[in-house]
Amino acid sequence: MKILFAASSILLLVAAGAMAETTNNISDAEIQGIKLAQQIYWARPETNFTQTGVLKFRDSGHKETAIPFRFDFVVTATNWQTTYFAGSSVENAGGVLIVHTKGQPNVYFDDGGNNPPSPPSTPEKLPTTESVGPLAPGSDFWPCDLGLEFFHWPKQKVLKKEVHRSCGCTVLESTNPAPSTNSYSRVVSWIDTETLGIVEAYAYDAKGKLLKDFYPKDFKKVNGQWQVETLVMENVQTGSRSRLEFNLKK
Repeated sequence: MKILFAASSILLLVAAGAMAETTNNISDAEIQGIKLAQQIYWARPETNFTQTGVLKFRDSGHKETAIPFRFDFVVTATNWQTTYFAGSSVENAGGVLIVHTKGQPNVYFDDGGNNPPSPPSTPEKLPTTESVGPLAPGSDFWPCDLGLEFFHWPKQKVLKKEVHRSCGCTVLESTNPAPSTNSYSRVVSWIDTETLGIVEAYAYDAKGKLLKDFYPKDFKKVNGQWQVETLVMENVQTGSRSRLEFNLKK
């Protein structure tokens, strides 16, 4: 069974920037890493669609919260836009609109108070550094996770190929050249060689210690294809855990 969670379709895992580094003085593994990262974050969706579900998060004391979740894909002539909204009230709401343009950094907009989402001209533009932090209060998912910001870092390196979680994978190391105190310094991801979907990803904090473990689970066959029903983000330092559970329909 192949994982059909395409990295360009949603999440999941901080400094933006196009791949500007030349390939004159870097290794073959780094060249391969840059090309693989570009394949993933430049993959353009073909059609507009909306997905709904539930965002569940459990704190270190095992108290669980569940709030509605929605994301929208809009494809334009020049870019594609993803809007993520979680929450049912002002107190626990959070949202972000991310504009993706081939060859350009992601652009983030604060869209926390709008459901359905606002057009990109309405919400406030955010610095990329502000994409670090919970999508909704208590959640382990950050906007930069949903924007796959780590694939935009200039340092990418293929470490090896191996079978991981029953999938043939390429192991990609993404390194943040200038991590801030609260951001990731490095992300190691296992990429399915056929679908380019993320099988699992480890994110490390600014001190190089493992911070988060991200992986898809719970698959459902829809229209003859296996699709991801649940995405999990675990904070291994605090013991908190978040799940995105999608409403998959035929």
